[in-house]
Amino acid sequence: MAEQKIVHVIGGGTRFYIDSHLYLGSKALGNTARQLADMCRNSHRDEMEVKLHLTAMAEPIIKTPEENMDPPPYMGSGYERNKLDTNEDLTKLVKELIADPATKIIFFNAAVVDFDAKHTGLTKGWPVGKHAGRLSTKDSFGKPIPYDLQLTPSEKIVQLVRKERKDIFLVAFKQTSGAEPQEQYRQGLNMLKASSANLVLANDSETRVNMIIVPEEATYSVTTNRRTALQELVHMAYMRAGGHFTKSTVVPGDPVPWSSELVPNALREVVDHCIARGAYKPVRGATAGHFAVKIKDGEFLTSRRKTDFNNLNEVGLVKVEATGPHSIVAHGSKPSVGGISQQAIFRDHPGFDCIAHAHCEKKPGSKVPSVSQRPHECGSHECGENTSKGLRAFGEDILAVDLENHGFNVVFKKTTDPRQVIEFLEANFELNHKTGGYEVA
Repeated sequence: MAEQKIVHVIGGGTRFYIDSHLYLGSKALGNTARQLADMCRNSHRDEMEVKLHLTAMAEPIIKTPEENMDPPPYMGSGYERNKLDTNEDLTKLVKELIADPATKIIFFNAAVVDFDAKHTGLTKGWPVGKHAGRLSTKDSFGKPIPYDLQLTPSEKIVQLVRKERKDIFLVAFKQTSGAEPQEQYRQGLNMLKASSANLVLANDSETRVNMIIVPEEATYSVTTNRRTALQELVHMAYMRAGGHFTKSTVVPGDPVPWSSELVPNALREVVDHCIARGAYKPVRGATAGHFAVKIKDGEFLTSRRKTDFNNLNEVGLVKVEATGPHSIVAHGSKPSVGGISQQAIFRDHPGFDCIAHAHCEKKPGSKVPSVSQRPHECGSHECGENTSKGLRAFGEDILAVDLENHGFNVVFKKTTDPRQVIEFLEANFELNHKTGGYEVA
């Protein structure tokens, strides 16, 4: 019997109750969530079960099977209030989905109220909440009563998902208002990194621009056509959710210095040149891309995850041992997610032992072949296979491929003259120009 897999779509806004009558709310009526659920069912109806969860703001009443009428009788028998209303309710739901091993994809489209509130000043200590009792506007003498509220940021519920379940494919959403595309991208990318989401759809309520942001820091489907963006989002989610990943086991160890004799001069000069040319641009204090050198079969040095390669002399490299096709041991820190691609390349091209990858744009007229990155998330085995199979020879000492919206992979030998590799990169790639997305400070 096939393993059950469920796609959960969560939509609607939540409330924080000041009293039984007054609340802070994040307005959302669940229209996008409904569209997403329909698109999932229509496009992939035989692959996974789809469940739609709407808050009370989006769906104030729920029909029972006995009252499954369209249109339903107004507030007739067989209806009950939707209990998914507050941030606490949404947190409980998310924890239930995390606990269910059948959960495969979560589209977290809920508009979560961003603040909790408490009374301060004249009303300090007065309780808040749905059952706190209704606040009076006047005292017993008819004098207006002032109320002071202190707002504090609420917990980011979306961040709970992959904190506990890295195997869940998380699609998150970020709305801006009147932002330039670069700022819209920056906020969406920041959300993706903070929540460890697999995809983020950023949309602007004023410009109507939509963009899909991926972990490779690229954008897809930048359009003002909302339906087109949602269809692409669903398609990419189903494709990428099928990826397979290897979790690294980190054991005690120290970084390998960039100046170590284990690092060949060819790799050091090529990477140093890329750094000097601005190929590695930091986002949230870390740079994307990777590089590696094979020490022997099943053992290599690679760049360290969530570090700034522009400080490579302080950061160093991490030693990695491939103990099996789906198991990696790293000494001292997590390796770059590109370690899976490196492992595949070293396996498939045994005569080569140096790899450099950066998110740089290919120049017009370049003969380096391009392969699509769209179906694959960086770090997956599928991405590694796609990269390795896409490599083409340029002379006896260089292999290269361009991953669309993801940048170049150049593979060479320890004995290769680094000037040859540098000249190849300069001829084929804009080393100071990021591919796929916008440059952010």
